[in-house]
Amino acid sequence: LEPDGSKTVLADSYRGKRLNSPNDVVFKSDGAMYFTDPPFGLPKTFDDPGKELDFSGVYRLSPDGDLMLLLFDIKAPNGIAFSPDEKILYLTDVDPKRSAWLAFPVLENGALGQGRVFHDATMWRKKRSGGPDGIKVDIHGNLYGAGPEAVYIFAPDGTHLGSVFTGVPTGNIAWGDDGSSLYITADTRLLRIR
Repeated sequence: LEPDGSKTVLADSYRGKRLNSPNDVVFKSDGAMYFTDPPFGLPKTFDDPGKELDFSGVYRLSPDGDLMLLLFDIKAPNGIAFSPDEKILYLTDVDPKRSAWLAFPVLENGALGQGRVFHDATMWRKKRSGGPDGIKVDIHGNLYGAGPEAVYIFAPDGTHLGSVFTGVPTGNIAWGDDGSSLYITADTRLLRIR
C-alpha cells in the first residue's frame, strides 16, 4: 500500500501461473519477504478449478523483486516466523494428515535447508477443532502457535511449555503495545493477554 493509497503488486504469479492465495508473511532483516501460499482463499480450496499451480508453495521475494520457490512439498503451509537470529524459519502445516509445526535452517542465499518436525500437532487436532495456524516467536526464541482451541507455547528445542486455551479454533497471534501484550484471534473473538 503506497503512501498515496494506491496499491503496488509485489508478486502474483510463479513461472507464469497465478499464485494460489498468499496467506501469511514474515520479513527478514535484509528486506526479503517470506510467505506461504496455500489455496485457502479459493472457493473450492484444493479442488478449485481456477487453481493454476499444482502445489502449495513457500516463497522468498528478494528486495529487488526476484521470487524464489523455497518449498513445494507441504500440502497446507500456513503460519510463518523466524527465530530471533533468523537462522531458523518456522512454518505450520495444517494438513489434517500431518498437522505440525516445522523448522527449517535458513541458508546463506536465503534458501532453506532440510526441515524437521518441530512439534507434532496431530494429537491435539484429533481432540480439538482447528489446526496449526499463525505463529510468532518471542525475544527468547520461544514459539507461540495458534492452533486447535489454544495458543501452544514451545521452548526453542520444541519442548511444550504450556497452552493458553480459548475453547475455539485459534487463528493467529500478534505482539502489541510495547511487546508486553499478546493479541489472539480466536474464531469470532479478539483476545488480549498482558
